[in-house]
Amino acid sequence: MLGQLPLRIGIVCYPTIGGSGILATSLGIELAQRGHEVHFISYERPFRLPLDHPRIQFHTVDIGGHELFKYPDYTLPLSVKLAEVSRDHQLDILHVHYAVPHATAAILALSMLDESDRPKLITTLHGTDTTLLGCSPAYGPAIRHALEKSDAVTAVSAFLEGETRRLLQITRPIEVIHNFVFPVPVQRSRSEVRAELGVNDDEALLIHVSNLRPIKRIDLLLETAAMIKERFRLLILAGESFAPFESEVRRLGLQDRVIVRERMQNVEDYYNAADLGLVTSDSESFCLSILEGMFYGCPSVSTSVGGIPEVIQDESTGVLVAAGDAEALAEAVGELITHRERRETMGMAARAFAESHFTAGIIVPAYEKLYYRELEKSR
Repeated sequence: MLGQLPLRIGIVCYPTIGGSGILATSLGIELAQRGHEVHFISYERPFRLPLDHPRIQFHTVDIGGHELFKYPDYTLPLSVKLAEVSRDHQLDILHVHYAVPHATAAILALSMLDESDRPKLITTLHGTDTTLLGCSPAYGPAIRHALEKSDAVTAVSAFLEGETRRLLQITRPIEVIHNFVFPVPVQRSRSEVRAELGVNDDEALLIHVSNLRPIKRIDLLLETAAMIKERFRLLILAGESFAPFESEVRRLGLQDRVIVRERMQNVEDYYNAADLGLVTSDSESFCLSILEGMFYGCPSVSTSVGGIPEVIQDESTGVLVAAGDAEALAEAVGELITHRERRETMGMAARAFAESHFTAGIIVPAYEKLYYRELEKSR
Protein backbone atom coordinates (compact mmCIF):
# COMPACT_ATOMS: atom_id res chain seq x y z
CA MET A 1 0.00 0.00 0.00
CA LEU A 2 1.26 3.48 -0.86
CA GLY A 3 0.22 4.79 2.55
CA GLN A 4 2.73 2.47 4.25
CA LEU A 5 5.76 3.37 2.14
CA PRO A 6 8.35 5.91 3.32
CA LEU A 7 8.44 9.03 1.20
CA ARG A 8 11.17 11.28 -0.16
CA ILE A 9 10.18 14.80 0.90
CA GLY A 10 11.72 18.16 0.07
CA ILE A 11 11.05 21.02 2.49
CA VAL A 12 11.62 24.67 1.60
CA CYS A 13 11.54 27.29 4.35
CA TYR A 14 13.20 30.37 5.72
CA PRO A 15 16.02 29.30 8.05
CA THR A 16 15.79 32.18 10.52
CA ILE A 17 13.92 32.46 13.82
CA GLY A 18 10.21 32.73 13.08
CA GLY A 19 7.10 30.61 13.22
CA SER A 20 7.23 29.29 9.66
CA GLY A 21 10.87 28.18 9.85
CA ILE A 22 10.40 26.58 13.26
CA LEU A 23 7.28 24.70 12.12
CA ALA A 24 8.89 23.53 8.88
CA THR A 25 12.03 22.35 10.66
CA SER A 26 10.08 20.55 13.38
CA LEU A 27 7.89 18.92 10.75
CA GLY A 28 10.92 17.68 8.81
CA ILE A 29 12.53 16.25 11.93
CA GLU A 30 9.32 14.45 12.89
CA LEU A 31 8.89 13.07 9.36
CA ALA A 32 12.45 11.73 9.43
CA GLN A 33 11.75 10.12 12.80
CA ARG A 34 8.81 8.36 11.16
CA GLY A 35 11.08 6.83 8.52
CA HIS A 36 10.78 9.33 5.65
CA GLU A 37 13.78 10.75 3.77
CA VAL A 38 13.78 14.54 4.19
CA HIS A 39 15.68 17.13 2.15
CA PHE A 40 15.81 20.74 3.37
CA ILE A 41 16.50 23.38 0.71
CA SER A 42 17.34 26.95 1.75
CA TYR A 43 20.07 29.60 1.61
CA GLU A 44 21.20 28.71 5.16
CA ARG A 45 20.81 25.69 7.39
CA PRO A 46 17.68 26.17 9.56
CA PHE A 47 18.85 27.04 13.05
CA ARG A 48 17.02 24.11 14.73
CA LEU A 49 17.99 21.49 12.15
CA PRO A 50 20.17 18.66 13.56
CA LEU A 51 23.54 18.10 11.92
CA ASP A 52 23.66 14.32 12.08
CA HIS A 53 20.21 12.81 11.49
CA PRO A 54 20.61 9.81 9.11
CA ARG A 55 17.46 10.61 7.11
CA ILE A 56 17.89 14.40 6.82
CA GLN A 57 19.96 16.18 4.18
CA PHE A 58 20.48 19.89 3.70
CA HIS A 59 21.00 21.52 0.30
CA THR A 60 22.30 25.09 0.12
CA VAL A 61 20.92 27.56 -2.41
CA ASP A 62 23.76 29.70 -3.70
CA ILE A 63 22.24 33.16 -4.07
CA GLY A 64 25.48 34.69 -5.28
CA GLY A 65 24.86 37.73 -7.42
CA HIS A 66 25.34 39.03 -10.92
CA GLU A 67 26.39 42.44 -12.13
CA LEU A 68 23.34 42.44 -14.39
CA PHE A 69 21.03 42.68 -11.36
CA LYS A 70 20.78 45.66 -9.05
CA TYR A 71 19.64 43.38 -6.20
CA PRO A 72 20.51 39.71 -5.52
CA ASP A 73 17.84 37.33 -6.80
CA TYR A 74 16.71 34.34 -4.73
CA THR A 75 13.78 32.95 -6.69
CA LEU A 76 15.71 31.80 -9.76
CA PRO A 77 18.63 30.13 -7.92
CA LEU A 78 16.09 28.47 -5.63
CA SER A 79 14.09 27.13 -8.59
CA VAL A 80 17.22 25.65 -10.15
CA LYS A 81 18.20 23.98 -6.87
CA LEU A 82 14.68 22.62 -6.38
CA ALA A 83 14.71 21.08 -9.84
CA GLU A 84 18.14 19.60 -9.18
CA VAL A 85 17.24 18.07 -5.81
CA SER A 86 13.89 16.80 -7.09
CA ARG A 87 15.55 15.06 -10.03
CA ASP A 88 18.64 13.73 -8.25
CA HIS A 89 16.77 12.39 -5.23
CA GLN A 90 13.49 11.45 -6.94
CA LEU A 91 11.37 13.41 -4.51
CA ASP A 92 7.76 12.36 -4.02
CA ILE A 93 6.70 15.57 -2.27
CA LEU A 94 7.94 19.15 -2.41
CA HIS A 95 6.54 20.98 0.61
CA VAL A 96 7.12 24.73 0.53
CA HIS A 97 6.40 27.12 3.39
CA TYR A 98 5.30 30.52 2.05
CA ALA A 99 3.77 31.10 -1.35
CA VAL A 100 6.21 33.85 -2.33
CA PRO A 101 8.92 33.22 -3.23
CA HIS A 102 8.96 29.51 -2.39
CA ALA A 103 5.87 28.25 -4.22
CA THR A 104 6.57 30.45 -7.25
CA ALA A 105 10.12 29.07 -7.41
CA ALA A 106 8.78 25.53 -7.04
CA ILE A 107 6.34 25.96 -9.93
CA LEU A 108 9.18 27.13 -12.15
CA ALA A 109 11.29 24.18 -10.97
CA LEU A 110 8.55 21.68 -11.82
CA SER A 111 8.32 23.10 -15.33
CA MET A 112 12.02 22.24 -15.81
CA LEU A 113 11.40 18.57 -15.01
CA ASP A 114 10.01 15.71 -17.06
CA GLU A 115 6.55 14.77 -15.91
CA SER A 116 7.80 11.50 -14.41
CA ASP A 117 10.29 13.43 -12.24
CA ARG A 118 7.84 15.98 -10.83
CA PRO A 119 7.01 15.71 -7.11
CA LYS A 120 3.64 16.79 -5.77
CA LEU A 121 3.71 20.41 -4.65
CA ILE A 122 2.27 21.24 -1.23
CA THR A 123 2.16 24.92 -0.20
CA THR A 124 1.67 25.90 3.43
CA LEU A 125 0.60 29.46 4.19
CA HIS A 126 1.87 31.07 7.38
CA GLY A 127 0.40 34.53 7.04
CA THR A 128 2.69 37.26 5.80
CA ASP A 129 2.61 36.02 2.22
CA THR A 130 -1.16 36.53 2.07
CA THR A 131 -2.19 38.96 4.81
CA LEU A 132 0.50 41.54 3.94
CA LEU A 133 1.24 40.82 0.29
CA GLY A 134 -2.03 39.35 -0.96
CA CYS A 135 -3.67 42.71 -1.60
CA SER A 136 -0.59 44.17 -3.31
CA PRO A 137 -0.89 44.49 -7.10
CA ALA A 138 2.85 43.70 -7.29
CA TYR A 139 2.48 40.36 -5.48
CA GLY A 140 -1.18 39.33 -5.34
CA PRO A 141 -1.44 37.85 -8.87
CA ALA A 142 1.77 35.83 -8.35
CA ILE A 143 0.54 34.50 -5.01
CA ARG A 144 -2.85 33.56 -6.46
CA HIS A 145 -1.15 31.78 -9.38
CA ALA A 146 1.14 29.88 -7.00
CA LEU A 147 -1.78 28.67 -4.92
CA GLU A 148 -3.87 27.67 -7.91
CA LYS A 149 -0.99 25.67 -9.40
CA SER A 150 -0.08 23.86 -6.15
CA ASP A 151 -1.37 20.31 -5.78
CA ALA A 152 -2.57 21.11 -2.26
CA VAL A 153 -2.61 24.19 -0.05
CA THR A 154 -2.72 24.31 3.73
CA ALA A 155 -3.05 27.16 6.22
CA VAL A 156 -1.98 27.14 9.87
CA SER A 157 -5.29 28.55 11.15
CA ALA A 158 -8.91 28.93 10.15
CA PHE A 159 -8.39 32.69 10.35
CA LEU A 160 -5.64 32.53 7.74
CA GLU A 161 -7.70 30.25 5.51
CA GLY A 162 -10.52 32.80 5.57
CA GLU A 163 -8.22 35.78 5.00
CA THR A 164 -6.57 34.04 2.04
CA ARG A 165 -9.95 33.47 0.41
CA ARG A 166 -11.04 37.04 1.11
CA LEU A 167 -7.89 38.81 -0.06
CA LEU A 168 -7.05 36.63 -3.05
CA GLN A 169 -10.52 35.46 -4.10
CA ILE A 170 -9.33 31.86 -3.89
CA THR A 171 -11.95 29.17 -4.45
CA ARG A 172 -9.76 26.07 -4.40
CA PRO A 173 -9.67 23.88 -1.23
CA ILE A 174 -7.38 25.09 1.55
CA GLU A 175 -6.91 22.62 4.39
CA VAL A 176 -6.39 23.95 7.90
CA ILE A 177 -3.58 22.13 9.72
CA HIS A 178 -2.57 23.92 12.89
CA ASN A 179 0.98 24.42 14.09
CA PHE A 180 2.45 22.04 16.63
CA VAL A 181 5.26 21.98 19.15
CA PHE A 182 7.51 19.12 20.17
CA PRO A 183 8.77 20.30 23.58
CA VAL A 184 12.54 20.10 23.93
CA PRO A 185 13.85 19.14 27.40
CA VAL A 186 15.25 22.13 29.24
CA GLN A 187 19.03 22.28 29.69
CA ARG A 188 19.06 24.50 32.77
CA SER A 189 16.79 24.81 35.76
CA ARG A 190 14.34 27.65 36.25
CA SER A 191 16.44 29.08 39.09
CA GLU A 192 19.65 28.93 37.02
CA VAL A 193 18.12 30.88 34.14
CA ARG A 194 16.56 33.48 36.41
CA ALA A 195 19.90 33.94 38.19
CA GLU A 196 21.64 34.42 34.82
CA LEU A 197 19.07 37.10 33.93
CA GLY A 198 19.33 38.78 37.32
CA VAL A 199 15.65 38.23 38.15
CA ASN A 200 14.86 38.22 41.87
CA ASP A 201 12.45 35.83 43.55
CA ASP A 202 9.95 38.63 44.16
CA GLU A 203 9.91 39.69 40.48
CA ALA A 204 7.70 38.20 37.77
CA LEU A 205 9.50 37.33 34.56
CA LEU A 206 7.56 38.26 31.42
CA ILE A 207 8.72 36.89 28.06
CA HIS A 208 8.22 38.10 24.49
CA VAL A 209 9.61 36.07 21.58
CA SER A 210 9.41 37.46 18.04
CA ASN A 211 11.23 38.62 14.94
CA LEU A 212 10.43 42.26 15.89
CA ARG A 213 8.63 43.04 12.63
CA PRO A 214 6.27 46.07 12.72
CA ILE A 215 3.20 43.84 13.01
CA LYS A 216 4.55 42.57 16.37
CA ARG A 217 4.09 46.11 17.78
CA ILE A 218 7.23 46.35 19.91
CA ASP A 219 6.26 49.97 20.57
CA LEU A 220 3.04 48.74 22.21
CA LEU A 221 4.97 46.05 24.09
CA LEU A 222 7.24 48.67 25.67
CA GLU A 223 4.35 51.06 26.31
CA THR A 224 2.53 48.25 28.12
CA ALA A 225 5.62 47.43 30.18
CA ALA A 226 5.90 51.07 31.24
CA MET A 227 2.34 50.94 32.64
CA ILE A 228 2.81 47.82 34.78
CA LYS A 229 3.07 48.83 38.43
CA GLU A 230 3.97 45.44 39.90
CA ARG A 231 7.55 44.17 40.18
CA PHE A 232 8.63 42.47 36.95
CA ARG A 233 11.35 42.05 34.35
CA LEU A 234 10.60 41.75 30.63
CA LEU A 235 12.76 39.34 28.64
CA ILE A 236 12.70 39.91 24.88
CA LEU A 237 14.09 37.07 22.77
CA ALA A 238 14.66 38.85 19.47
CA GLY A 239 15.04 37.19 16.09
CA GLU A 240 16.61 40.39 14.74
CA SER A 241 18.66 43.27 16.13
CA PHE A 242 16.90 45.13 18.94
CA ALA A 243 18.97 48.28 18.35
CA PRO A 244 16.11 50.27 16.68
CA PHE A 245 14.10 50.06 19.93
CA GLU A 246 16.79 50.93 22.46
CA SER A 247 15.98 54.65 22.40
CA GLU A 248 12.33 53.86 23.23
CA VAL A 249 13.46 51.74 26.17
CA ARG A 250 15.44 54.71 27.48
CA ARG A 251 12.61 57.18 26.83
CA LEU A 252 10.19 55.07 28.87
CA GLY A 253 12.72 54.53 31.65
CA LEU A 254 12.74 50.75 31.20
CA GLN A 255 16.50 50.20 31.18
CA ASP A 256 16.39 48.26 34.46
CA ARG A 257 13.33 46.24 33.50
CA VAL A 258 13.97 45.09 29.93
CA ILE A 259 16.40 42.26 29.16
CA VAL A 260 17.20 41.51 25.52
CA ARG A 261 18.73 38.36 24.08
CA GLU A 262 19.18 38.21 20.29
CA ARG A 263 18.94 35.08 18.12
CA MET A 264 18.87 32.65 21.03
CA GLN A 265 18.98 28.89 20.51
CA ASN A 266 17.72 27.28 23.75
CA VAL A 267 14.47 29.23 23.98
CA GLU A 268 12.85 26.42 25.99
CA ASP A 269 15.05 27.27 29.00
CA TYR A 270 13.62 30.80 29.00
CA TYR A 271 9.99 29.74 28.56
CA ASN A 272 10.46 27.39 31.50
CA ALA A 273 11.86 30.22 33.63
CA ALA A 274 9.16 32.75 32.69
CA ASP A 275 5.91 33.44 34.51
CA LEU A 276 3.92 35.05 31.68
CA GLY A 277 4.11 35.60 27.95
CA LEU A 278 3.23 39.03 26.58
CA VAL A 279 2.09 39.37 22.94
CA THR A 280 1.07 42.76 21.52
CA SER A 281 0.70 42.00 17.79
CA ASP A 282 -1.72 43.78 15.48
CA SER A 283 -2.28 40.48 13.67
CA GLU A 284 -1.11 36.88 13.94
CA SER A 285 -1.93 33.91 11.77
CA PHE A 286 -1.38 31.57 14.72
CA CYS A 287 1.41 32.78 17.08
CA LEU A 288 3.69 29.85 17.70
CA SER A 289 5.43 31.61 20.61
CA ILE A 290 2.22 31.48 22.66
CA LEU A 291 1.93 27.75 22.01
CA GLU A 292 5.58 27.14 22.87
CA GLY A 293 5.09 28.91 26.18
CA MET A 294 1.99 26.84 26.95
CA PHE A 295 3.99 23.62 26.71
CA TYR A 296 6.25 24.91 29.49
CA GLY A 297 3.39 26.03 31.70
CA CYS A 298 3.79 29.69 30.75
CA PRO A 299 0.41 31.28 29.91
CA SER A 300 0.17 34.49 27.89
CA VAL A 301 -1.57 37.83 27.97
CA SER A 302 -2.18 38.70 24.34
CA THR A 303 -4.09 40.86 21.92
CA SER A 304 -7.14 39.03 20.57
CA VAL A 305 -6.23 39.13 16.89
CA GLY A 306 -6.08 36.75 13.92
CA GLY A 307 -5.57 33.10 14.79
CA ILE A 308 -4.59 33.67 18.43
CA PRO A 309 -8.09 32.76 19.71
CA GLU A 310 -7.54 29.36 18.07
CA VAL A 311 -4.57 28.88 20.42
CA ILE A 312 -6.01 30.51 23.55
CA GLN A 313 -9.49 29.08 23.18
CA ASP A 314 -10.48 29.33 26.82
CA GLU A 315 -9.98 32.00 29.47
CA SER A 316 -8.57 29.34 31.77
CA THR A 317 -5.51 28.99 29.50
CA GLY A 318 -4.64 32.65 28.85
CA VAL A 319 -5.94 36.21 28.68
CA LEU A 320 -7.07 38.01 25.52
CA VAL A 321 -7.57 41.78 25.29
CA ALA A 322 -8.48 44.16 22.49
CA ALA A 323 -5.74 45.02 20.00
CA GLY A 324 -3.77 48.18 20.68
CA ASP A 325 -4.96 48.62 24.28
CA ALA A 326 -1.79 49.03 26.34
CA GLU A 327 -3.73 49.89 29.49
CA ALA A 328 -5.82 46.70 29.31
CA LEU A 329 -2.73 44.61 28.62
CA ALA A 330 -0.90 46.12 31.58
CA GLU A 331 -3.91 45.62 33.85
CA ALA A 332 -4.23 41.96 32.87
CA VAL A 333 -0.51 41.35 33.42
CA GLY A 334 -0.61 43.12 36.78
CA GLU A 335 -3.58 41.04 37.88
CA LEU A 336 -1.75 37.79 37.15
CA ILE A 337 1.48 38.99 38.75
CA THR A 338 -0.45 39.79 41.92
CA HIS A 339 -2.41 36.53 42.00
CA ARG A 340 0.30 33.92 41.70
CA GLU A 341 -1.96 30.95 42.40
CA ARG A 342 -4.31 31.92 39.57
CA ARG A 343 -1.34 32.38 37.24
CA GLU A 344 0.10 28.97 38.07
CA THR A 345 -3.30 27.28 37.67
CA MET A 346 -3.64 28.97 34.28
CA GLY A 347 -0.18 27.69 33.32
CA MET A 348 -1.13 24.11 34.14
CA ALA A 349 -4.36 24.41 32.16
CA ALA A 350 -2.46 25.91 29.21
CA ARG A 351 -0.02 23.01 29.19
CA ALA A 352 -2.81 20.44 29.34
CA PHE A 353 -4.67 22.11 26.48
CA ALA A 354 -1.53 22.29 24.32
CA GLU A 355 -0.74 18.63 24.95
CA SER A 356 -4.25 17.57 23.96
CA HIS A 357 -4.48 19.68 20.78
CA PHE A 358 -1.12 20.71 19.33
CA THR A 359 1.40 17.88 19.60
CA ALA A 360 3.43 16.33 16.80
CA GLY A 361 1.53 13.08 17.33
CA ILE A 362 -1.70 14.86 16.39
CA ILE A 363 -0.54 17.25 13.65
CA VAL A 364 2.21 15.42 11.72
CA PRO A 365 -0.06 12.49 10.69
CA ALA A 366 -2.39 15.09 9.13
CA TYR A 367 0.46 16.17 6.83
CA GLU A 368 1.35 12.55 6.06
CA LYS A 369 -2.26 11.81 5.17
CA LEU A 370 -2.26 14.83 2.84
CA TYR A 371 0.97 13.68 1.13
CA TYR A 372 -0.33 10.17 0.49
CA ARG A 373 -3.70 11.46 -0.69
CA GLU A 374 -2.08 13.69 -3.31
CA LEU A 375 0.19 10.88 -4.49
CA GLU A 376 -2.75 8.50 -4.79
CA LYS A 377 -4.48 10.92 -7.16
CA SER A 378 -1.81 10.30 -9.79
CA ARG A 379 -1.47 6.56 -9.21
